[in-house]
Amino acid sequence: MQPDLNLLDVESDASVVGSTLRRRRQIRGLSLKQVADTSGISVGMLSQVERGLAAPSIKTLRAICAAMDMPVNWLFQTNGGPESQAAEYIVPRDARRSLSYQDGLILKELLTPDTQPEIQMIRFVLKPGASSGEAYNNSEGGKCGIVLTGTLGLELNGTVFVVQTGDSFAFPATDMVRFWAIGDENCEVVWVVAPATV
Repeated sequence: MQPDLNLLDVESDASVVGSTLRRRRQIRGLSLKQVADTSGISVGMLSQVERGLAAPSIKTLRAICAAMDMPVNWLFQTNGGPESQAAEYIVPRDARRSLSYQDGLILKELLTPDTQPEIQMIRFVLKPGASSGEAYNNSEGGKCGIVLTGTLGLELNGTVFVVQTGDSFAFPATDMVRFWAIGDENCEVVWVVAPATV
């Protein structure tokens, strides 16, 4: 069943992400200060994220996870789809792992199984006002995608593009990127990254 953004339990999602990060930090025996310093954020911000009170950007989430040697995909929750031998190749719609953040403005779903680290497909649904936050990049590879509905603002190395419904895009993953929803309707994007990053 396709997730309905209007029915997302934002507080629960933020709480789950926060408690997962806190549990990982405690298992690693790291203090709030150690993780905050390594990830480049304040102790107060990290504390708020762990308590589910702050909605970090994509860049911040990645930095926090990197500081704890934690794959970002550990933050994604499964919708509990059926297990099967096809799981190595196929992700059923009701088994997609998802993550909601930015106070519920962004839903991110993994569309590819973890068994294929060379490539990854992600579905983003951005509500009006949603933004990926600060520009970020990867150390290698490429990214491409298509806007299924709505309008996407896409900034690459400081240049802003407007990507309409049906338009597609591609760029080196080393480019500095940020993106956001334009207008008053949800923007749905399928995003492909190679190699996989989460």
